[in-house]
Amino acid sequence: MRVLKYAILGLLDKGQLSGYDITSKFKEEIGHFWSAKHSQIYPELKKLTEEGFVEYQIVIQGTKLEKKVYSITELGKKELHEWMNRYSPIPDTQKDEFMLKAYFVSSLSQEEAKQLFKDQLEKRGQAIAFLEERLQELEGKEEPVSFSSPDFGHYLVLSRALEREKGYISWLERMIAKIGG
Repeated sequence: MRVLKYAILGLLDKGQLSGYDITSKFKEEIGHFWSAKHSQIYPELKKLTEEGFVEYQIVIQGTKLEKKVYSITELGKKELHEWMNRYSPIPDTQKDEFMLKAYFVSSLSQEEAKQLFKDQLEKRGQAIAFLEERLQELEGKEEPVSFSSPDFGHYLVLSRALEREKGYISWLERMIAKIGG
């Protein structure tokens, strides 16, 4: 299944975007739970255009620069809606380089292991600060976040990302104590 296809259709369902704008969304909002590189997005946009799910118009930016601005078609909206109504299985195991290192932690000294975990704890703390700031921005808007607000999906994802990081930190703190030293 081409999940990237649906991620792009979902973004375009919210409004017209250039390929650059779509790439930026993957670095910001969607990046909390899904990743895609520039090199994946443009070929997918080409396929979506060929399939009739998106269309584009060329706009002039500045005096010479042409860029394609994509929008979702009715066929694309139908495809997205059908996908949204299919229930998803629990995803395969996600790759986590730190957890791989944790699995092989006995290759390190006790002090090295403790430092490895403390480094991850610090990075996860920074992630929480960033997520809390983004969540406060959403909650600080004039319109309260509710199911009918356009930011509700972003709110759901940020809330989940925040809970995930808090759980990770709780686990890291317990494991640092277990490592001791």
